[in-house]
Amino acid sequence: MEERTGIKSYVRRAGHISSAQQRAYTELSAQYALPFTQEALNFAAVFGNSNPVIIEIGFGMGAATVRIAQSNPSCNYLGIEVHKAGIGKLFLELEKHALHNVRCIEYDAVAALKSMIPDEGIAGFHIFFPDPWQKKRHHKRRLVTRPFTDLVAAKLQAGGYVYMVTDWLDYAWWAYRELSATPYLCNAFEGFAPAQEWRPRTRFEERALALNHEIRELYFLKH
Repeated sequence: MEERTGIKSYVRRAGHISSAQQRAYTELSAQYALPFTQEALNFAAVFGNSNPVIIEIGFGMGAATVRIAQSNPSCNYLGIEVHKAGIGKLFLELEKHALHNVRCIEYDAVAALKSMIPDEGIAGFHIFFPDPWQKKRHHKRRLVTRPFTDLVAAKLQAGGYVYMVTDWLDYAWWAYRELSATPYLCNAFEGFAPAQEWRPRTRFEERALALNHEIRELYFLKH
Protein backbone atom coordinates (compact mmCIF):
# COMPACT_ATOMS: atom_id res chain seq x y z
CA MET A 1 0.00 0.00 0.00
CA GLU A 2 2.81 2.45 0.81
CA GLU A 3 4.71 3.53 -2.29
CA ARG A 4 8.14 3.51 -0.63
CA THR A 5 7.94 -0.19 0.17
CA GLY A 6 6.01 -1.28 -2.89
CA ILE A 7 3.29 -2.72 -0.65
CA LYS A 8 -0.18 -2.35 -2.12
CA SER A 9 -3.60 -2.91 -0.60
CA TYR A 10 -4.90 -4.62 -3.73
CA VAL A 11 -3.97 -7.18 -6.35
CA ARG A 12 -4.71 -6.54 -10.00
CA ARG A 13 -6.76 -9.47 -11.28
CA ALA A 14 -7.60 -10.03 -14.93
CA GLY A 15 -11.13 -11.19 -14.10
CA HIS A 16 -14.01 -11.35 -16.55
CA ILE A 17 -15.20 -8.21 -18.26
CA SER A 18 -18.38 -8.36 -20.30
CA SER A 19 -18.63 -6.92 -23.79
CA ALA A 20 -20.94 -4.19 -22.48
CA GLN A 21 -18.50 -3.28 -19.72
CA GLN A 22 -15.61 -3.25 -22.19
CA ARG A 23 -17.58 -1.01 -24.55
CA ALA A 24 -18.40 1.40 -21.75
CA TYR A 25 -14.80 1.40 -20.54
CA THR A 26 -13.55 2.16 -24.04
CA GLU A 27 -16.19 4.61 -25.22
CA LEU A 28 -17.05 6.48 -22.01
CA SER A 29 -13.64 6.94 -20.41
CA ALA A 30 -13.24 10.32 -22.07
CA GLN A 31 -16.44 11.45 -20.34
CA TYR A 32 -16.04 9.94 -16.88
CA ALA A 33 -12.36 9.02 -16.34
CA LEU A 34 -9.63 11.31 -15.10
CA PRO A 35 -6.12 10.30 -16.18
CA PHE A 36 -3.45 10.13 -13.52
CA THR A 37 -1.42 13.32 -13.31
CA GLN A 38 1.21 14.83 -11.05
CA GLU A 39 -0.84 18.02 -10.71
CA ALA A 40 -3.66 18.64 -8.24
CA LEU A 41 -7.13 18.58 -9.75
CA ASN A 42 -9.26 21.68 -10.09
CA PHE A 43 -12.61 20.27 -9.00
CA ALA A 44 -14.59 23.25 -10.26
CA ALA A 45 -13.18 22.60 -13.72
CA VAL A 46 -13.71 18.85 -13.49
CA PHE A 47 -17.34 18.96 -12.34
CA GLY A 48 -18.38 22.38 -13.57
CA ASN A 49 -19.45 23.53 -10.10
CA SER A 50 -18.16 24.16 -6.58
CA ASN A 51 -20.15 21.41 -4.84
CA PRO A 52 -18.47 19.31 -2.12
CA VAL A 53 -16.35 16.41 -3.37
CA ILE A 54 -16.48 12.95 -1.79
CA ILE A 55 -13.98 10.23 -2.67
CA GLU A 56 -14.82 6.53 -2.70
CA ILE A 57 -11.82 4.21 -2.63
CA GLY A 58 -12.42 0.80 -4.20
CA PHE A 59 -16.01 1.06 -5.43
CA GLY A 60 -16.22 -2.50 -6.76
CA MET A 61 -18.97 -2.63 -9.38
CA GLY A 62 -20.16 0.86 -8.46
CA ALA A 63 -23.68 -0.01 -7.27
CA ALA A 64 -23.47 2.00 -4.04
CA THR A 65 -21.64 4.82 -5.81
CA VAL A 66 -24.42 5.31 -8.33
CA ARG A 67 -27.25 5.15 -5.82
CA ILE A 68 -25.58 7.60 -3.45
CA ALA A 69 -24.79 9.99 -6.31
CA GLN A 70 -28.40 9.80 -7.50
CA SER A 71 -29.68 10.66 -4.03
CA ASN A 72 -27.24 13.54 -3.55
CA PRO A 73 -27.04 15.62 -6.75
CA SER A 74 -25.61 18.55 -4.79
CA CYS A 75 -22.41 16.58 -4.13
CA ASN A 76 -19.69 15.40 -6.49
CA TYR A 77 -18.22 11.89 -6.25
CA LEU A 78 -14.77 10.73 -7.26
CA GLY A 79 -14.20 6.98 -7.32
CA ILE A 80 -10.74 5.40 -7.28
CA GLU A 81 -10.58 1.84 -8.61
CA VAL A 82 -8.13 -0.41 -10.46
CA HIS A 83 -10.39 -3.16 -11.83
CA LYS A 84 -11.64 -2.55 -15.37
CA ALA A 85 -14.83 -4.61 -15.08
CA GLY A 86 -16.04 -2.49 -12.17
CA ILE A 87 -15.07 0.73 -13.92
CA GLY A 88 -16.89 -0.36 -17.07
CA LYS A 89 -19.97 -1.27 -15.04
CA LEU A 90 -19.91 2.10 -13.29
CA PHE A 91 -19.69 3.91 -16.62
CA LEU A 92 -22.65 1.90 -17.94
CA GLU A 93 -24.78 2.97 -14.98
CA LEU A 94 -23.69 6.60 -15.17
CA GLU A 95 -24.70 6.66 -18.82
CA LYS A 96 -27.99 4.86 -18.14
CA HIS A 97 -29.03 7.28 -15.39
CA ALA A 98 -27.49 10.38 -17.03
CA LEU A 99 -25.45 11.16 -13.92
CA HIS A 100 -23.00 14.03 -14.23
CA ASN A 101 -21.66 14.21 -10.65
CA VAL A 102 -19.36 11.15 -10.75
CA ARG A 103 -15.83 10.76 -12.08
CA CYS A 104 -13.27 7.96 -11.79
CA ILE A 105 -9.51 7.62 -11.42
CA GLU A 106 -8.06 4.25 -12.47
CA TYR A 107 -4.92 4.24 -10.39
CA ASP A 108 -3.38 3.33 -7.06
CA ALA A 109 -5.22 5.28 -4.35
CA VAL A 110 -2.08 6.30 -2.45
CA ALA A 111 -0.41 7.81 -5.50
CA ALA A 112 -3.65 9.44 -6.67
CA LEU A 113 -4.28 11.09 -3.30
CA LYS A 114 -0.71 12.34 -3.01
CA SER A 115 -0.50 13.80 -6.51
CA MET A 116 -4.01 14.69 -7.62
CA ILE A 117 -5.99 15.68 -4.53
CA PRO A 118 -5.45 19.11 -2.95
CA ASP A 119 -4.97 19.28 0.81
CA GLU A 120 -8.16 20.09 2.71
CA GLY A 121 -10.12 19.71 -0.52
CA ILE A 122 -12.35 16.73 0.26
CA ALA A 123 -15.63 16.64 2.18
CA GLY A 124 -15.61 12.91 2.85
CA PHE A 125 -14.11 9.49 2.17
CA HIS A 126 -16.08 6.29 1.60
CA ILE A 127 -14.22 3.01 2.11
CA PHE A 128 -16.80 0.25 1.84
CA PHE A 129 -15.72 -3.35 2.37
CA PRO A 130 -12.00 -3.05 1.57
CA ASP A 131 -10.02 -6.27 1.21
CA PRO A 132 -9.51 -7.51 4.79
CA TRP A 133 -6.25 -9.34 4.03
CA GLN A 134 -7.14 -11.92 6.65
CA LYS A 135 -3.79 -13.72 7.06
CA LYS A 136 -1.56 -12.09 9.65
CA ARG A 137 1.39 -11.91 7.27
CA HIS A 138 -0.80 -9.87 4.90
CA HIS A 139 -2.05 -7.35 7.47
CA LYS A 140 0.59 -4.89 6.19
CA ARG A 141 -1.47 -4.70 2.98
CA ARG A 142 -4.59 -3.39 4.70
CA LEU A 143 -5.67 -0.04 3.33
CA VAL A 144 -7.00 1.56 6.51
CA THR A 145 -3.76 1.85 8.40
CA ARG A 146 -1.26 4.56 9.16
CA PRO A 147 0.40 6.33 7.43
CA PHE A 148 -2.41 6.11 4.84
CA THR A 149 -4.95 7.45 7.33
CA ASP A 150 -2.68 10.45 7.93
CA LEU A 151 -2.78 11.14 4.20
CA VAL A 152 -6.58 10.89 4.21
CA ALA A 153 -6.78 13.32 7.13
CA ALA A 154 -4.56 15.80 5.28
CA LYS A 155 -6.93 15.76 2.28
CA LEU A 156 -10.07 16.29 4.38
CA GLN A 157 -11.63 19.66 5.01
CA ALA A 158 -12.34 20.60 8.62
CA GLY A 159 -15.56 18.81 9.53
CA GLY A 160 -15.03 16.24 6.77
CA TYR A 161 -15.55 12.55 7.44
CA VAL A 162 -14.08 9.09 6.89
CA TYR A 163 -16.74 6.39 6.61
CA MET A 164 -15.53 2.79 6.58
CA VAL A 165 -17.62 -0.40 6.52
CA THR A 166 -16.34 -3.96 6.86
CA ASP A 167 -17.73 -7.42 7.54
CA TRP A 168 -14.52 -8.63 9.22
CA LEU A 169 -14.44 -7.91 12.96
CA ASP A 170 -10.66 -8.17 13.19
CA TYR A 171 -10.25 -5.54 10.48
CA ALA A 172 -12.91 -3.36 12.12
CA TRP A 173 -10.95 -3.24 15.36
CA TRP A 174 -7.70 -2.75 13.44
CA ALA A 175 -9.17 0.24 11.56
CA TYR A 176 -10.71 1.59 14.76
CA ARG A 177 -7.27 1.69 16.39
CA GLU A 178 -5.54 3.18 13.34
CA LEU A 179 -8.13 5.91 12.82
CA SER A 180 -8.20 6.70 16.55
CA ALA A 181 -4.42 7.19 16.47
CA THR A 182 -4.55 9.50 13.44
CA PRO A 183 -3.99 13.17 14.29
CA TYR A 184 -6.94 15.50 13.59
CA LEU A 185 -9.45 12.63 13.39
CA CYS A 186 -11.98 11.89 16.10
CA ASN A 187 -14.66 9.24 16.39
CA ALA A 188 -18.14 10.63 15.81
CA PHE A 189 -19.59 7.86 18.00
CA GLU A 190 -18.68 5.75 21.00
CA GLY A 191 -17.00 2.72 19.47
CA PHE A 192 -18.47 1.51 16.20
CA ALA A 193 -20.96 3.70 14.37
CA PRO A 194 -24.62 2.83 13.87
CA ALA A 195 -25.59 1.89 10.32
CA GLN A 196 -25.97 5.00 8.19
CA GLU A 197 -29.40 4.80 6.59
CA TRP A 198 -28.30 6.64 3.45
CA ARG A 199 -25.72 3.95 2.54
CA PRO A 200 -27.34 1.41 0.20
CA ARG A 201 -26.81 -2.30 0.74
CA THR A 202 -24.88 -4.02 -2.05
CA ARG A 203 -24.79 -7.60 -3.32
CA PHE A 204 -21.44 -8.06 -1.65
CA GLU A 205 -22.97 -7.04 1.66
CA GLU A 206 -25.91 -9.39 1.12
CA ARG A 207 -23.47 -12.27 0.60
CA ALA A 208 -21.58 -11.32 3.74
CA LEU A 209 -24.79 -11.30 5.78
CA ALA A 210 -25.75 -14.68 4.30
CA LEU A 211 -22.46 -16.00 5.72
CA ASN A 212 -23.44 -14.58 9.13
CA HIS A 213 -20.77 -11.89 9.00
CA GLU A 214 -21.62 -8.91 11.19
CA ILE A 215 -21.30 -5.52 9.54
CA ARG A 216 -19.22 -2.96 11.43
CA GLU A 217 -19.15 0.73 10.59
CA LEU A 218 -16.68 3.46 11.51
CA TYR A 219 -17.35 7.16 11.16
CA PHE A 220 -14.58 9.62 12.00
CA LEU A 221 -14.56 13.41 11.65
CA LYS A 222 -11.71 15.86 11.09
CA HIS A 223 -11.58 18.53 13.76
